[in-house]
Amino acid sequence: MQAFLNENFLLTTPCAREMFAACGEAPVFDWHCHLSPKEIYENKAPADIAQLWLGGDHYKWRAMRSCGVPEEAVTGDASGFEKFMAWAACMPKLIGNPLYHWTHLELQRFFNRFAVLDEGSAEETWDDCNAQIAAGGFAPRELIAKSNVAALCTTDDPADSLEYHRALAAENLPFRVLPAFRPDKALGIEQEGFLPWLGQLEQTMGYSIKSFGALRGALLERVDFFDTLGCRASDHGFSYVPCEEADEDTLARIFAERLRGNIPNTLEADQYKTALLRALAAAYAQKDWVMELHIGPMRSNNARMLRAVGPDTGFDSIGDWPVAHTLSRFLDSLDEGGQLPKTALFNLNPRDSYVLGTMIGNFQEGGGRMQYGPAWWFLDHIDGMRGQLKILGNLGALGTFVGMVTDSRSFLSYPRHEYFRRIFCGLVGEWVEQGLYPYNKQAIAALANDVAFGNAARYFGLEI
Repeated sequence: MQAFLNENFLLTTPCAREMFAACGEAPVFDWHCHLSPKEIYENKAPADIAQLWLGGDHYKWRAMRSCGVPEEAVTGDASGFEKFMAWAACMPKLIGNPLYHWTHLELQRFFNRFAVLDEGSAEETWDDCNAQIAAGGFAPRELIAKSNVAALCTTDDPADSLEYHRALAAENLPFRVLPAFRPDKALGIEQEGFLPWLGQLEQTMGYSIKSFGALRGALLERVDFFDTLGCRASDHGFSYVPCEEADEDTLARIFAERLRGNIPNTLEADQYKTALLRALAAAYAQKDWVMELHIGPMRSNNARMLRAVGPDTGFDSIGDWPVAHTLSRFLDSLDEGGQLPKTALFNLNPRDSYVLGTMIGNFQEGGGRMQYGPAWWFLDHIDGMRGQLKILGNLGALGTFVGMVTDSRSFLSYPRHEYFRRIFCGLVGEWVEQGLYPYNKQAIAALANDVAFGNAARYFGLEI
């Protein structure tokens, strides 16, 4: 029996251990996360481990509710100590959940604590972690640097001034903080928040936006602006990627009706989204950005809790919309016009894994233009990551894979990259052990480093 979370965690063969030794210290490029550039700029130390660990983490909130923790101790007014103790009490119940491993990896890597967290060790853990936080070294920049991060891409709305990105770019940091262009609110014409968001964009632009053409032009101006601050990626979330044709008159009418307060029907919304996304994709291709398409979530399922605590608080799940046909048509329409950018496809529903694994092979002209993104959100566990890697290996070129992302709002989430590297090395090590892949020390070390860091750095054009 192996000791829990020891140095050979998930590395069950000699080859796997060699591979991880070769790539374990590689830099981290976290090309999709939800960290706050404001928090990175202000660089304030956390008050305690509860604020650092539980604030904003809807993964943990969801698990706490599943363990019977009352909302008061999840997102409510309970003290930090009470919330931390509630989280610790959940731990023994989370066997099989990646949160169990992530929690203990974070305790080991950041706090040098190797004791198992549970109700019995919780108070000592609380005291020890808080004493370390009080002694210093846990401000955002220090945690990023400690995690060997070369660069990270935040998630930024087109209406954002990027003032904190501008300020960070002026500093001599040991890592890069890059914006990523996330125009979901611009595309969500059917959403209640569309008109208030449009007002924010008008404020940023300094002029009124009263037509579809004006909105398209404003967004393309924002693409240019984001590019000046080193943006390398756009980021889009869809239930499904639409592809519905419409002429300029139709688009003008849809937009004008929305300004009057009339919500478009599904066809009209899809026509609007298709046209706007095509225009943006052409700009991404010109800038050599990567277009990320995250497909499949069903958001804010609990209306009562949406009203009580807001969106992105742990009430989303996997949707089951048709994906293949409209996605293929959309990508093909861009390819036909020579405007298909580098594109990374993510699925949330495992049903769609082979769909995306084969879809990328249809548009690979130019050498690796398409990527099958890493196991995402509800799939970023051992089975999900191994499954995604196997599917990409079966259908594509696993050696070109661009690795893992944290997709996180927490500055303690970087051990997720280690977790992924261990899983990848463990899987390839098994293949070598079984005679499915030849053993070559130099070749497997190069493969591990490429998947850990090098492929992503080259794909996104990261200059270090």
